[in-house]
Parts: sequence; structure tokens; C-alpha cells
Amino acid sequence: MKTWKGRFTGGLHPEALQFSTSLGVDRKLFEEDIRGSLAHVRMLARTKIITSGEARKISAGLRGILDEYRKKGPPRPSVGRGERFVAEDIHMAIESALISRIGNAGKKLHTARSRNDQVALDERLFLSGVLPLTRELLRGLQHMLVHQAMDHVSTIMPGYTHLQRAQPVLLAHHLLAYVEMFERDHERFIDCERRASRSPLGAGALAGTSFPIDRETVAAELGLRGTVANSIDAVADRDALLEFIGGCAITMMHLSRLAEELVLWSSHEWSFAIMDDAFATGSSIMPQKKNPDMAELIRGKTGRVYGALMTLLTVMKGLPLAYNRDMQEDKEPLFDAARTTLSSLRIMALMIGSVTFRRDRFEEELRKDFSLATDYADYLVRKGIPFRSAHAVVGAIVKRCEERGVTLETLTLKDLRAFSPAFGPDALALADPRHSVASKKSAGSTAPSEVRKALRRWEKKLH
Repeated sequence: MKTWKGRFTGGLHPEALQFSTSLGVDRKLFEEDIRGSLAHVRMLARTKIITSGEARKISAGLRGILDEYRKKGPPRPSVGRGERFVAEDIHMAIESALISRIGNAGKKLHTARSRNDQVALDERLFLSGVLPLTRELLRGLQHMLVHQAMDHVSTIMPGYTHLQRAQPVLLAHHLLAYVEMFERDHERFIDCERRASRSPLGAGALAGTSFPIDRETVAAELGLRGTVANSIDAVADRDALLEFIGGCAITMMHLSRLAEELVLWSSHEWSFAIMDDAFATGSSIMPQKKNPDMAELIRGKTGRVYGALMTLLTVMKGLPLAYNRDMQEDKEPLFDAARTTLSSLRIMALMIGSVTFRRDRFEEELRKDFSLATDYADYLVRKGIPFRSAHAVVGAIVKRCEERGVTLETLTLKDLRAFSPAFGPDALALADPRHSVASKKSAGSTAPSEVRKALRRWEKKLH
């Protein structure tokens, strides 16, 4: 069915039809399109634009199409010669099916709306479904991280900056850093949901409509929080999609960082973590291999979501107001970003819940490095030595240890006092990593009391 055939004498070239159809992609919006149409037709009847009988007939037809969809799936694109083309998008596919089912009454469904405001509504309805699910999956991942942190509230590990040994921290503190990251993601999606929950329906093609429609009631019936105020903005804007995909990109970045650490930590060189067999694969040629493939896939799929964001930003960057056909290209990045992010969140939650962290390896590595050097410098500061001077003293100690092939814990009081007479017998306790984490005083630090406080806060928040 060609809605514009009155103006044209011939049909599109078959190649042009094939090139321009979006039905293969936007059929994913089938249920959203039906929902929007049902609310629209009820409003048309309430405002006397169509009769109540026509509205009942149209609504019954739409519900019949929906039932058929749920049994057989959405329509597929079918391009042949001339008018044998079934429909160029999901909106026309549904409208064509409705007219075939109920006759001329179906032709009244599109009164007081355009496909421009129709598709904008469908996409916002899609977001209204996927945003709560995204937040739910983020919460599930946070639960798993908090559960692991509770099991490791006394496990000390080497902390890193620049991928070099820095200072000892509690493993629980390290895991809770990711919980905080994912909380910001959760908050971003809440904000996105607030802005996305506005109905563009009633904007028409761009100028509104001369029919006495009731936009607010339709928005309320659809569970949206209001309407887009400006009719041009309503059809020209894709900020809600960009904001959602942008949120997905940041979430995937956080997932990728966690995945990277799991890849590193499960390697033979690190051996800090053991991946469950359910989330690893072997090699087709090397019998000994156990590869962290799920973590690597999350790391790789992050690029897909970055690409989706850049795709839509590029589509939108030079468009004059209002709607342009370029915007048809918004759906593939939207659907792909949503699908990739949701599946990655599911897998990461399952994977992180099954990982075994090796306390013995963490402790073994702490005996081999100089991550306690800052504690020695802070000790000298408390003895009245300026920090920069203390820093230089401890730097010289570390250099001497490296030359002799020893670590700080092997040093005697005599060794320490050779560098500064400020060292006393109590300085020997500095060689214990537990002394280091316990000495922290600042809020939000790796001190056991602060970590337990954070765990109590997260337990309360998540439950």
C-alpha cells in the first residue's frame, strides 16, 4: 500500500524499494506500534473525530492483528515488482493488514497523526520497556559484586595504579568500586527514563494537527509522564535514544574494565582468580587451555555499543529541522545497543558470582613488592619529617632493597635507621599489609571499618 500514490504516477524502482524498506528492522516495534494505535483510536473516539462504532471496529482489528503476531511473529519484508511490495515499514504493514481485515474503517486510524510522530512514540515506548530492565540487570550485577565483597572483607590484595603495584587494599573495597560505578549507570538510566517518558504523538508531521486531539490523556494511557511541548522538536529529536545509547556505552565501558581484570587475574601470570568452567572455553588444538571467553566477548562487544552511539550521533549531526529520512537509521543502533548491553549485564552477573578469588595468591604477591612504601613515608611524617623529605628517604630505601634483591619486610631496625634515625622499634610493624589497611582514617578508604560500613549501606540499598 502506497500512502502517497495520489501524487505519483508510477511506483518506486524495485531496487529503490529494497534499499528504503525498514520493515526488517522496525518490525521489532510491532507491539509498541499497536499499543500506540489503540490509545490513539480511543482518543479519536472520545474527541468525536471518529464514531465509537468505528473505534470499536478498529480496536478489535488491531487486537486481532496483535494476536496473530503473537502466534506467528511480525511481518517480514517482501519486495517484488511495483505494487507487489507489501509494506515499507512496520506502521504501513499494520495499517495495510488492518484495512484488509476490517475494510474502510481501517483507513481512519491514521487521522490526526503522521508516521513522523508515530515512530517517535514507538521508540519512546520501546525505551519505557527496556530502561527498567536495564536498571534491574544492573541491580542484579551489584548484588553479585556485594556478595563477593562480603566473602572477602578480610582479603588483602595489591592495589594498582598504571598497572604497577601501588598500595595494599581490601579485595572487598576493590569490588565495591565497581558497585559504585554501576550505581552511577543506574542513576543515568533513571534520568534518561524521566526525559524519554514524553509522548510526541499529536505533533503530526511537524506542525501539529487541526483536529481537537487530547495529547495528555493519550500519554497518560500509555504510561508516559507527559508530552513533548514543541511539535517540531517532537518529530525532529532523537535525544532520548542518544541518551540511552550513551548510558549503555558508559555501562559497557565499566563492564569492559571489570572483564579486563578478570582476564588478567585468571591468567597464569597473575592467578588471582579462577573462572568457572561454565564461563570459559578450551582450545581446538591445545588441551591445557582454559580461555576466559565470556569476559573477552564483553570486552569486545563494548565496541559495538560505542559504534551504535557514534552511528546515531553522526546521523543526527547535520539534519535541518524537522524530520528527515536519515532518521530511519536510528533503529539498528538502538536495538543493537540495547540487546548487547542487556546480554552483557546478564552474563557478567552470572560470571562474577561464580568466580573464585584466591586469597593465598594475593597474600603471596604482597610479600614480593614495595606497596607498603607509602606507609613508611607516612610514619616518618608523623615523626616530624616533611613529607617530601620522607618520600626521598623511603625512595632510597626501596632502591637499596632492589639492589640487594630483598623486600621491605626483611629490613631490620638497624637497616632502617641507616637511612633515618627517626625510625623506631614500632616501624617494624609497617611490614604487615594488614597494618597498612587498618591505619587508614579517611572516609571511603580501604580501612576495614569503612569497607564494612559501605557493605552495610549497599546491603540496605539493594534489599
